[in-house]
Amino acid sequence: MADLRTNFLGVKSPNPFWLASAPPTDRKVNVERAFRAGWGGVVWKTLGEAGPPVVNVSGARYAAIHGPDRRLIAMNNIELITDRDLEINLQEIKEVKRAWRDRALIVSLMVPCDEHSWKAILARVEETDCDGVELNFGCPHGMSERGMGSAVGQVPEYVEMVARWCKAHTRMPVIVKLTPNITDIKNPARAAKNGGADAVSLINTINSIMSIDLDAMAPADAIDGKGTHGGMCGPAVKPIALAMVADIARDPECAGLPISAIGGITTWRDAAEFIALGAGTVQVCTAAMTYGFKVVEEMVSGLASYMDSKGYATIDDFRGRAVPSVTDWQHLNLNYVVKAEIDQDLCIQCGRCHIVCEDTSHQAIFAHVNGKRRFVVNEAECVGCNLCALVCPVEGCVTLVHKTSGVDPRTGLRYDRPAAAWTAHPNNPSAAKAAE
Repeated sequence: MADLRTNFLGVKSPNPFWLASAPPTDRKVNVERAFRAGWGGVVWKTLGEAGPPVVNVSGARYAAIHGPDRRLIAMNNIELITDRDLEINLQEIKEVKRAWRDRALIVSLMVPCDEHSWKAILARVEETDCDGVELNFGCPHGMSERGMGSAVGQVPEYVEMVARWCKAHTRMPVIVKLTPNITDIKNPARAAKNGGADAVSLINTINSIMSIDLDAMAPADAIDGKGTHGGMCGPAVKPIALAMVADIARDPECAGLPISAIGGITTWRDAAEFIALGAGTVQVCTAAMTYGFKVVEEMVSGLASYMDSKGYATIDDFRGRAVPSVTDWQHLNLNYVVKAEIDQDLCIQCGRCHIVCEDTSHQAIFAHVNGKRRFVVNEAECVGCNLCALVCPVEGCVTLVHKTSGVDPRTGLRYDRPAAAWTAHPNNPSAAKAAE
């Protein structure tokens, strides 16, 4: 069986699945339940400095978007950092770490943006013998209005400054948690590295209002008639997270910067995709809040089975392998040609491929009626856009097939030659050179 053990910044865990800093990691009883279920590590819910208590709302802290089958697509959260006493949290962290030496235990932190506050809380956290700290520069709600969370993460200069303070005042590994609520994720990642941070984690939640109640004329799940923006997480954010992780993994200025990936990870496959983009660990929240802590069992067994099937003995055997395949649009091969093909044995004649292509695409699928309705692809018009395959309700019925002979949709001429030698598109000079 594949070896799922990880060593991230010298922090060892039996598998790469960590619980992200969130409500599930707010207290000892939760964390120990998670460890008994099989999680490799946790990031303790964000601690703040000792002082006036954090007060969370009483009412709907969460909102959600569901699919037609009631499956949760995304969740919105307006909960603040921990509202439990700092001393209690620190004592529980110490107790958990002593009892679970083989698991990773990282502590998330958020304090005002001054060196004294960071120095003070780092000293307290270090006494717990936890494995490292994660600087929460991501939360887009509540704390950001107080000059913390994403208010820091959106300013690379602040990210670098605070990372440098923390590295100066602790021996523990320092992970910087990045906000996705920014134009270019590479800038704060570079700043974190320049400040001496040992790693980055991403993404934190995306600023959002989930829906509006059209009867109350207020955000849904409002508190006493008023609502606010919150942080969105869950399966819907995974594509955004994948893109941002890839941006950092590909960036020469971030070369060698370890990544702990977060964002919509629900299955072992989701985790494997992030690992293939260079992640050393993956952090999970919404899946645990949807299905409970035992969801990790399927994640662990599924990832191990996948690795066995591919001959990967360890996580590092495939970590980062997909990074070289991610490129910018201008480097895509415009001479590579695919065409849609419809498997008539699988087709249920619903006509969805035809109508979406007819109404919104290239009129490349026509209905052929000869005793029985059939849908046929006109290769001369098909551009291989994939829309028909995406809307088809039968998996595998419509596929894209690489063609080396047929009709060139740009010239209307038949061809029988290697795809790389297709007539160059007038907007692609490099292709014209290649075609020569």
